[in-house]
Amino acid sequence: MAELIQFPRRVAAAATNALVEPLRNWPAHSVDDYGRDPHLVRALMPAVRARWDVSVGGLQHLPVRGGALLVCNSRRWALSGIYASLALSEASGRPVRFVGRPDIAPIGPFMRRIGGLLDRPDEVLGALRNHELVLITTASTSHPRHAGTVPHLLVGAAVMAGVPVFPVASMSSAVGRAARAEVGPQVRPRKKRRGPLAEVELAEQTQHHLQRMLDGFGGVQTGVAPLDWLAEG
Repeated sequence: MAELIQFPRRVAAAATNALVEPLRNWPAHSVDDYGRDPHLVRALMPAVRARWDVSVGGLQHLPVRGGALLVCNSRRWALSGIYASLALSEASGRPVRFVGRPDIAPIGPFMRRIGGLLDRPDEVLGALRNHELVLITTASTSHPRHAGTVPHLLVGAAVMAGVPVFPVASMSSAVGRAARAEVGPQVRPRKKRRGPLAEVELAEQTQHHLQRMLDGFGGVQTGVAPLDWLAEG
């Protein structure tokens, strides 16, 4: 016959209070207009810092107010868009929303609560027109210092909203916590154009700026992230 194990009342009460107390103090309506919950983000930051120790630079390039599109390079499986947006949010004091959350439960709603937007031009355009900082990523590459193709349709949202575009060079270690997110100067179009050609040329310029920033990181470029990171150290 199975025996019922009973914990001491004091121990059980302490465990229950430890779970209930944070929920009791949680604001009833804590999300913003785009579903981001700053209280949840703040609660998750210790876990994020335990995974990534992000060095942030170039914050002086970002606008103090007003919308802007940030374009970050992406290495396959590195989650650079997420750690870069969270690190920039904390360092700048402004929410930085990242593009690329899925529209399926449960991961989609969770990523929305930490600042995720759908990978759609209309969603990006709406956030930019609402004076938000939005971070998109390039096409993923296997090399840590190759800037992939910049999605011109999402850059087109910045063109339509009339907001600046900034490259964000990112790098992280696959085996350690060290990571980096460096904001570069605004990418300015060579010519003022209208129509689809404007967004295509701006996307290509942004990719070139990102590549120059990644090349400027220095170190041995083996294509194997841990070796590259150790070479820099």
